[in-house]
Amino acid sequence: MSPKLGLGVNLTPQLLQSIRLLQLTAPQLELELAQALERNPLLEQDEAEDEGVDPATDAQQDAAAWDELPEPSFLSGGNGGGEFDDDAAARIADGESSDPRVRLLQSLSLQWNARDVELAAWWLDQCDDRGYLEAPLDELHLLGASSCNVDATELEIVRQRLLHGEWAGVAARDAAECLAAQLSMQPESAARTLAARILKDHIDLLAMHDEAALAKVLRADAADVRDAVALILTLRAHPIRDAAVSERDIVVPDVVAWRADGRWHVALNSRTAPRLRIAPHCERALADAPGDVSALRGLLDEARWLVRGVAMRNDTLLRTTQVLVDRQRAFLERGEEAIAPLTLREVADAIGMHESTVSRITSGKYLQTPRGTIELKRLFAVRLEGAEVSGSAVKAMVKRLIDDEPAHAPLADDTIAGLLARQGVRVARRTVAKYRDQLAIAPARQRRRPVTYAKAG
Repeated sequence: MSPKLGLGVNLTPQLLQSIRLLQLTAPQLELELAQALERNPLLEQDEAEDEGVDPATDAQQDAAAWDELPEPSFLSGGNGGGEFDDDAAARIADGESSDPRVRLLQSLSLQWNARDVELAAWWLDQCDDRGYLEAPLDELHLLGASSCNVDATELEIVRQRLLHGEWAGVAARDAAECLAAQLSMQPESAARTLAARILKDHIDLLAMHDEAALAKVLRADAADVRDAVALILTLRAHPIRDAAVSERDIVVPDVVAWRADGRWHVALNSRTAPRLRIAPHCERALADAPGDVSALRGLLDEARWLVRGVAMRNDTLLRTTQVLVDRQRAFLERGEEAIAPLTLREVADAIGMHESTVSRITSGKYLQTPRGTIELKRLFAVRLEGAEVSGSAVKAMVKRLIDDEPAHAPLADDTIAGLLARQGVRVARRTVAKYRDQLAIAPARQRRRPVTYAKAG
């Protein structure tokens, strides 16, 4: 055996705790701190919480913990030079995330090697909320080959593994490919074979529920066509799986945003978790205590790390949210059509941290705004290829145009593309069709309604 030089990260229990605190939602943090108050007599609740202080002042947290913690890159298992890709913190057990991307990657990390998981994460970043690719496949191959420094063939192999993997249909180009991938996981049968032919060549007739036309073009028995269609209807329209949610679960905002004095402000929702501090009299007593008080000193160290870990978590959450709100102020003021392209990397660069840290601190966290309470992940949006707007914004524009169309003269996809071009948003007809499908809106010919005239009195 020849010796090999390797690089690893040894995470201390204190650092593991700090990373875990990053991932806690408001209710989870409240429970965590309540339990800490019960088991550690050196901790006490900060009475300032009940003094009715201003929300902005109440949200200020001591960020001095950064001085005694390793560099931020260590929070994601990397080194300062960026050469080490293993995410050591991913080994930390965590509850089920509300972010489907995180849940799927957590599952894949148990079966796939680190490089393939990294490429899978890249593909998931190119998908919309339903699991479909946001841009044409050939464009994504070119983009992925350059950004991931990998051959397009290897990139496509990983996409195919996603497509036919645990969540069959993820990273599909369109509904036909998504359904075909799910169909391939079904047991072989005559119905499956016929269903595959329908999805490959006649999905338009399937969308129109025209079983007679399907039977004619396929030269198949009507009963066999009904069986094939019934099999297709058992498949998922989109592959993203929702997290299991208890009926008693309610959304509790972690951060609050409001507009005042011409700008947007953010503050922690101080009502969701007690503010802790180390009891001053206990700390003074330990400093002068005679004899062996090692057990109490251990509790003191534990209390210090918890207080500083919470301060680090809150400071990171506030800074991240402030960047998100500043970049998406147009969305908060004008709505979905104004949401700007924004990636994890851009936010990470703005706050000087690693992308995985931003991903953890935003997963499952909610922001209360005048527009309603929204998940922080919703403020990220993929840029539409060749445009300066996000795919989410274009999808909202498509929906508005269809909502406002005349009932007797619905807008065709190419007409919608032309109307968007007049607004400075140039997209292909197939992109409009893709977003229309994702919105579960039928083609123009199926949306047409006859004109009704009121009878003269």
